[in-house]
Amino acid sequence: MVRKEAIMARASKKENKTVYQLRREELGLSRDKASELLEVIPPERIERIESGKFTAHPDEVLVMAEKYGAPQLCNEYCANECEIGKRYVTPIRMKDLSQIVLEMLASVNAAKRLQEELIEITSDGVIQAEEMEDFVRIQDEVGKISVAAKTLQLWVEQKIAAGEIDEEAYKACREASGTQ
Repeated sequence: MVRKEAIMARASKKENKTVYQLRREELGLSRDKASELLEVIPPERIERIESGKFTAHPDEVLVMAEKYGAPQLCNEYCANECEIGKRYVTPIRMKDLSQIVLEMLASVNAAKRLQEELIEITSDGVIQAEEMEDFVRIQDEVGKISVAAKTLQLWVEQKIAAGEIDEEAYKACREASGTQ
């Protein structure tokens, strides 16, 4: 991850900045300095991506996410710019760890309360028209658990990128638990 430079780059006064421009400016990088850091994206291309003239390519987003220490750029790209991702990827809004955990637990508890109702609805393998509204409500609640889990994973990735979580220790624990 890059640290803010001693001399801040001049920040644009433009409104509606892209997430790429916002992150570059947070790091205090000019487009030229960002290009040096990114190694594979020239300043002119950075300007076109940031201005919205061009859409970033997935490989460019991966490089920016890594070099800017901003893994959230990948979710932002997939959920808002990629045609497949727009349909299948949920945008993640970052929150504090305590808020993520509380929302996850609230959803898990709600899903537990709805468990019997879900069994009744689905036990015959068919969702009847009169069951549809309840089924959708339960599905939405279960979806909240998924979003909370993805938010927690992105929070961890941000903390690793910022050096606040030891990446090697984290990976070792994941491998020891059988999840990678």
